[in-house]
Amino acid sequence: MESLITTLKQFGLTEYEAKVYVALVTQSPSAAADISKRSTVPRARVYGTLDSLVEKGLVLKEQAEKTAVYRALPVELFIEKAQQDFEKNANDVERALKELAQKPQEQPVQVMTLQERETILQYCRHLLENAKETVFMSMWDDMYELLRADIEKASKRVHVKGVTIHAKDVLPTVDTHRITNYTETTKNPHWFIMTIDHEQAIYGSPVTERLSAFLTDDPMHIYILEDYIWHDVLVNRLVKKTEDDALDDWVQRERASFFHE
Repeated sequence: MESLITTLKQFGLTEYEAKVYVALVTQSPSAAADISKRSTVPRARVYGTLDSLVEKGLVLKEQAEKTAVYRALPVELFIEKAQQDFEKNANDVERALKELAQKPQEQPVQVMTLQERETILQYCRHLLENAKETVFMSMWDDMYELLRADIEKASKRVHVKGVTIHAKDVLPTVDTHRITNYTETTKNPHWFIMTIDHEQAIYGSPVTERLSAFLTDDPMHIYILEDYIWHDVLVNRLVKKTEDDALDDWVQRERASFFHE
């Protein structure tokens, strides 16, 4: 009996309602006093419970000579009504959830840490494959070679721009970094930066070194990273345009002074 009561509660009945309905299925019609005894629902609560079941259409109320008597809705009709109510509720919930899903939602920005070689490469390739307008990059030759095929494939659909260091035969839209003391020192850590459509960015150490990278959709991160790439491209173009070794030496001295190297 307890399991039946529990199951009926899953149909939306309260415990008292389930007990009263079962009591009426056992014997109908019945007066409230008899229902209270069979269902163990307190007499003070049985009247309210019966009224609730009448409102739900699960119990029929009849006026006898001296008092009201109650009948349970036939089991077949109860099950049919429960199925109809369930389908209606399910349809209402489905419609409401779909409406919520279609509303634009403000998503919190994310910065995810990636630490496995294949994971980092998979994310890079996924971003390149799904780029719709632009790919900006700054990367050393080791990372460029790992992604060369994917970068070249993306360049057939979108604008690919940026700068590479030591990479050979790069795309004509990608600048090559001039050779400097900074790029040739063994202490200089390699890195890579790649932004997609001004909406996503992945940056970190190449998978040939520390297995560490970050994936983000934070607009501030992306702005700073793209601005870094542009400034690197700009400085390289200015120095190359002048063909003045003194200017390149000046850039090196200014950098060393700024970073206290």
